[in-house]
Amino acid sequence: MKRFFRLATLLTLFVVLVSGLSAAPRVIKLTTKFVPAEQTTLSLVKVIDGINKGSNGALEVQLFDSGTMPIGKDGLELVAQGGDVMCVDGVDFLGDYVPDFNAIIGPFLYTSFDEYLAMARTPLVEELKAKAYEQGIKVLSIDWVFGFRSMMLKKPVKVPEDMIGINLRVPTSPLYTETIKALGANPIAMSYPDTYAAIQSGVIDGVEGSIMTYWGTKQWENVKEYSLTNHLLGVSAVTISRKLWESLTPEQQKLIQEQVDFGAKDNLDATVASEADFMEKLKGVGVHVHEVDADAFNKAASVVFTKFPKWSPGIYDKIMVELNKIRGKK
Repeated sequence: MKRFFRLATLLTLFVVLVSGLSAAPRVIKLTTKFVPAEQTTLSLVKVIDGINKGSNGALEVQLFDSGTMPIGKDGLELVAQGGDVMCVDGVDFLGDYVPDFNAIIGPFLYTSFDEYLAMARTPLVEELKAKAYEQGIKVLSIDWVFGFRSMMLKKPVKVPEDMIGINLRVPTSPLYTETIKALGANPIAMSYPDTYAAIQSGVIDGVEGSIMTYWGTKQWENVKEYSLTNHLLGVSAVTISRKLWESLTPEQQKLIQEQVDFGAKDNLDATVASEADFMEKLKGVGVHVHEVDADAFNKAASVVFTKFPKWSPGIYDKIMVELNKIRGKK
């Protein structure tokens, strides 16, 4: 009898061991609009590699770049619905769930990356993240900066009046739509991967985006005039579904958060280091860079903060209180 129990115990241990060895990893699909050559994607590759290796085979994050899976509004909806999904896209899309996320990335708020990154760590933003979590979205980071956005067009612009009549691509985001309308152009909502062909066919006259995006997506092959409006800061949020997050072990949660934070710094460091280099590369392929009347554009965009009744009353004032604290520490 004793021998029987010993054999039974060994058999059970064997079954458990074999089951553990053959268990398939938990597959997580990470979707983003960024193309392989863009720095955000390059940093995401490092994050994914760190998660997959660090989980010892328990997790397998798969990258879907260039909009090959739903992105933007649709991508974040997959997250909110509880899929095994991570989404890396504009912070503005969180505004569909927590409107004040749009307010903290409003036009002409920040004069440097550091100001924004300090804002991202304020109690105000932590409160917004908590509200997103209530709606099924775990915000892992809003620190993935890829540069201030400016105008990539077929003609230079100096003042808002120069924007009149221009059909300009914008993300499917009310904040971007209202900002571009305020600056005088006609906003055309469109997925970014579609913009290259849309410019060639004349559907749109150009796009707005960062130096990194300009070079990485080869829009310089279509448009050669870059006017430095710096109207919005290009920054992405990394999100994961709450349902998926809560199903992970504490160790797996820690691993993912650490890798996402590492990736944000890797992305930022590379962006800061390479912006000047990419600007020279753009000039080298015939791009002309133009300064603008910043005060005129800033004044034109001020109306944007009156266009969103869903934003909390006084949110702009709260943002400015935090910004003044941040600037006072410099």
